[in-house]
Amino acid sequence: MRAAIRYHYCSPESLTVGELSTPQPKADEVLIRVKTTTVNRTDVGVLTGKPYAIRAFAGLTKPKIPVTGTDFAGIVEQVGAEVSRFRVGDRVWGFDDNGAGTHAEYVCFSEKKAILPIPAGWDFPEIVACAEAAHYAVNFLNKVTIEPGMKVLVNGGTGAIGSAAIQLLKAQQVEVTAVCFEKDMALVQALGPDRVIALEKVDFTQENKTYDFVLDAVGKSRFTLCIPILSPKGIYISSELGPNWENIWLALFSTFGKGQKVIFPIPIHILESMKLITSLIEKGQFRPLIDERGFTLAQVSEAFDYVASGQKIGNVILEIP
Repeated sequence: MRAAIRYHYCSPESLTVGELSTPQPKADEVLIRVKTTTVNRTDVGVLTGKPYAIRAFAGLTKPKIPVTGTDFAGIVEQVGAEVSRFRVGDRVWGFDDNGAGTHAEYVCFSEKKAILPIPAGWDFPEIVACAEAAHYAVNFLNKVTIEPGMKVLVNGGTGAIGSAAIQLLKAQQVEVTAVCFEKDMALVQALGPDRVIALEKVDFTQENKTYDFVLDAVGKSRFTLCIPILSPKGIYISSELGPNWENIWLALFSTFGKGQKVIFPIPIHILESMKLITSLIEKGQFRPLIDERGFTLAQVSEAFDYVASGQKIGNVILEIP
């Protein structure tokens, strides 16, 4: 089978597409013919080994899995002897943020991990775009007690995480202000926020408006800058560690206070996130934002470069022809 391969942490330019033997499923695994996957921020971290914290999960000195990729949507081609949830021909999607080797024509995946049937009426690119970023959005929001009527600001409305968070918040009847580039305002408005700010025209940290919760879904702001717009007990969460990993230290220190807080979210329970997103899909309350620019497996290095550049809109799809 063809796959994106690297045996050491490296830059996108060093990632190659080569031939490997098609894996055979263990007793609890299914063999999946991968139709689509994404190239996402988690993939970039697993490829490069940066930030170094990711190596605690992906491999300390070198990647545990030589093939890149964390999510997939495809068709079950073979099942292990102990598999009971799936049959050959089933359409499935799944995700493993420690690395799953899904940038390949085939992948083996345990039925005990985060894998679900694809909802009726959904195609492979749509559903795979509901995995990585939506999981993180769920895990950022579930660290906060969300109540109807809360005022929340989402910085990075066109990002994969930010666009998912906007929809998750609106499903909980929250008042959402989204921040994005002026050229993307219509795209973000279509996600359903109550207000959209063009970051070139308005510095949201200087507005005379306060929020119960600020989610920096692109890690471009800082808690210290957002203090003036947070309510007295407001919460700040960032998708990034921050300069000198400040968001971890601020979270530790602010835990003991009674006022404004930084929360550093640790994402867990991927299968539960996927089930939640599936329920919203079935209610018509969630649809992922997908970049107009797509790639094939042969262009995987180019796809990684594009994602790492920070220019993408929503989720970047990688087709496995």
